[in-house]
Amino acid sequence: MDEAGSSASGGGFRPGVDSLDEPPNSRIFLVISKYTPESVLRERFSPFGEIQDIWVVRDKHTKESKGIAFVKFARSSQACRAMEEMHGQCLGPNDSKPIKVFIAQSRSSGSHRDVEDEELTRIFVMIPKSYTEEDLREKFKVYGDIEYCSIIKNKVTGESKGLGYVRYLKPSQAAQAIENCDRSFRAILAEPKNKASESSEQDYYSNMRQEALGHEPRVNMFPFVGEQPSEFTSFDKNDNRGQEAISKRLSVVSRVPFTEEQLFSIFDIVPGLEYCEVQRDPYSNYGHGVVQYFNVASAIYAKYKLHGFQYPPGNRIGVSFIDDGSNATDLLRKMATQMVAAQLASMVWNNPSQQQFLFGGSSGTQLPQIQTDVVLPSCKKKAPPETPVKERLFIVFNPHPLPLDVLEDIFCRFGNLIEVYLVSGKNVGYAKYADRISANDAIATLHGKILNGVRLKVMLADSPREESNKRQRTY
Repeated sequence: MDEAGSSASGGGFRPGVDSLDEPPNSRIFLVISKYTPESVLRERFSPFGEIQDIWVVRDKHTKESKGIAFVKFARSSQACRAMEEMHGQCLGPNDSKPIKVFIAQSRSSGSHRDVEDEELTRIFVMIPKSYTEEDLREKFKVYGDIEYCSIIKNKVTGESKGLGYVRYLKPSQAAQAIENCDRSFRAILAEPKNKASESSEQDYYSNMRQEALGHEPRVNMFPFVGEQPSEFTSFDKNDNRGQEAISKRLSVVSRVPFTEEQLFSIFDIVPGLEYCEVQRDPYSNYGHGVVQYFNVASAIYAKYKLHGFQYPPGNRIGVSFIDDGSNATDLLRKMATQMVAAQLASMVWNNPSQQQFLFGGSSGTQLPQIQTDVVLPSCKKKAPPETPVKERLFIVFNPHPLPLDVLEDIFCRFGNLIEVYLVSGKNVGYAKYADRISANDAIATLHGKILNGVRLKVMLADSPREESNKRQRTY
């Protein structure tokens, strides 16, 4: 925050670091001129709602603006409307270059959340099982133009599961629905379809590979305190993994009652969480809940990592599968096939000679092929190697790095690229630019996008001097 170099000069509430993403998607990320003052940002963005704070990102040494700013609103719908109406606009009559406005990535997760249109316009709701799609549309059309509604049904019986999706045309409409609909609907933003069905399974297998290499998965960030209470020693004794049903739904029991927020925070550690629900027992103080994931891989990982987990310390929770009639044999066969494919991909991308064998030829004999829905500029010449570096970008790849020739072809399109390189043994790399505007354009165009099946995270890198004073990154 000391880098932000600006504040809520209007005397209003200023959020702390822990509340920057409360409510979610209430911060916007701006690519602006480095000469734009905070007062202009406040003047142009205050019509959209209550501004809680403004940060203009500055160089720690020169205090010069980097042409990047954040604006924190009190409500998600305000931030979304500001993005919709201000993206591509000029802030002043003398400005020739339009600004770029995006919803800022979440600070609460280890990796920034990739916020794309689908993630901002589709909401997930809990509804009465008697609802039809027409009923769902009628209830939610008051908040904006609806693209489609759908109800989740049991594949065997065709009956509604009491869950549904509503897709709006604009992010601000989805945010309005979440903020203003009846609390009984428990509306939240839905995970994108491709992320729910693919990314979470890739993360699951990635975590499995990390365990095999001796790395701890993310779930171990919670403390395991004390010895196992005698009342819960029967959990593991009754855990007949080979005989139990396997499904995407989990039952959670605890001797201590918990809230939905607590249940969500525990199980959201595993990628692919679809929804969770706390069930009240009027005859006891025990905690009961139901958790559902988008795919069986995430549910299996959550079951065997969180069964017996102590929350709060000293109280172990029990996690078991809820039989939903799925064919476990087909599910496990699909998982095994995907695991082999993931391991093969890991071997190929960690061995350059295997890459050449797989794709054939060398990078010098043919132009790299780029598959993406991102509109990329035409190729431009690289800057001479001896050109002074004005900006460095830090790049994170998921699930594996792109080949170097593909990276050069992508990042040189914004002009003034000096060099792009990968960090050996890591899924990260750097790009050096001779011009800050080119670097900012690369961030705005590529951050959160998928190229050749690889999702990129592109952000400003710390200066080498600052990085040398930090602890070594772990991934």
